Amino acid sequence: MDRAEFDKFADEYAAMHGKSIRASGEGPEFFAEYKVRDVAGYISGIGLSAGSMLDFGSGIGGSVPYIKKYLPNFQLSCVDVSERSLDIARGRFPGAAQYLQFDGASLPFGGNTFDLVFTACVFHHIPAGEHVALLTEIRRVMKPDGIFFIFEHNPLNPLTVRVMNQCPFDENAVLIRADQLKARLLRAGFSECELRYRVFFPRFLRHLRRLEAGLAWLPAGAQYYLAARQ
Repeated sequence: MDRAEFDKFADEYAAMHGKSIRASGEGPEFFAEYKVRDVAGYISGIGLSAGSMLDFGSGIGGSVPYIKKYLPNFQLSCVDVSERSLDIARGRFPGAAQYLQFDGASLPFGGNTFDLVFTACVFHHIPAGEHVALLTEIRRVMKPDGIFFIFEHNPLNPLTVRVMNQCPFDENAVLIRADQLKARLLRAGFSECELRYRVFFPRFLRHLRRLEAGLAWLPAGAQYYLAARQ
């Protein structure tokens, strides 16, 4: 998906997203919040509690309120190729972040800027041939001891595939297996790529979600994340 397509869908994104995930019994807020909560729990365990943070491909700002809630001591910058999406985010959460457009190739920051980088279900919209270059660019703006969290949909989960196929916003998306994404991170120079699968149970089985921590190794979750270090 190119910049024009993102701009075209920006005003309708929230409604389309909500409709596409209806089968899960949850709304977009659930998926945005759990990701940031996972990041906060992980970095707490490694002693990172404050610093600078980049939300790469932030869209209309769905993660912003949860970043402010769970990671209040981080100075947040949001980048996206879609200026319209950033305008919506600015209107929704004024003053919560620095909102910057980027050209899809070069991030508007110097090297060694961010302690924490986060991206939520963005790379399946980017052609696979561009992944390593973009991941290398993300690594460039990270501090030497920084950490990168990349969340993606799991193409091994049939419900995820069905949802993606039904969503107009994802019409040109190509899902990425976790092993493929990990290999691209390593090619970009990252190390210590830890993989965890997430979201195994829909809302009507939410009482079973307490079991998910023990299932993180199982490639059946609807989504997954990789935590990568320099």
